[in-house]
Amino acid sequence: RPQQLSTFALTLYQHRARVGGQEVRVDFWDTAGQERFRSMHASYYHQAHACIMVFDVQRKVTYKNLNSWYKELREFRPEIPCIVVANKIDADMKVTQKSFNFARKFSLPFYFVSAADGTNVVKLFNDAIRLAVAYKQHSGDFMDEVLRELESFDLQNASKDLSDEGKSCAEEEPSSA
Repeated sequence: RPQQLSTFALTLYQHRARVGGQEVRVDFWDTAGQERFRSMHASYYHQAHACIMVFDVQRKVTYKNLNSWYKELREFRPEIPCIVVANKIDADMKVTQKSFNFARKFSLPFYFVSAADGTNVVKLFNDAIRLAVAYKQHSGDFMDEVLRELESFDLQNASKDLSDEGKSCAEEEPSSA
């Protein structure tokens, strides 16, 4: 089960997943989609490796807002994978027969889900995690390259520190009484 941490206008979920035999830590940032929080979103895009844009099939305005959210996303993160999600299909399954052109227009993956009954939720998040990991591993984004180098440097220093600790313990002279 993911750990949930809440703050104003943002809920952070931390999760561990296995992708290609490797364990990865995933942070999901659930931003408030309401217009009053719009000015806060730019900072949330920093270091994002994928985006899931969700609209409520019962509220047309949420679908109409996808254009502005997508435009803003591409302003800050032009190349990360993005998935479009139609939520609340449990309220009316007929909605799954409808055609939503937004995802097709931008060649984005599209999912019908129900957060209430869990329909397609696990598949959606597993696919999003795989896309994010693949993007991060193959990204040509300058900041991603810098961050990969820093992570590598931190890991090298951590292992060096551990080996240095081992030496200092072994090299200590016994105290004479």
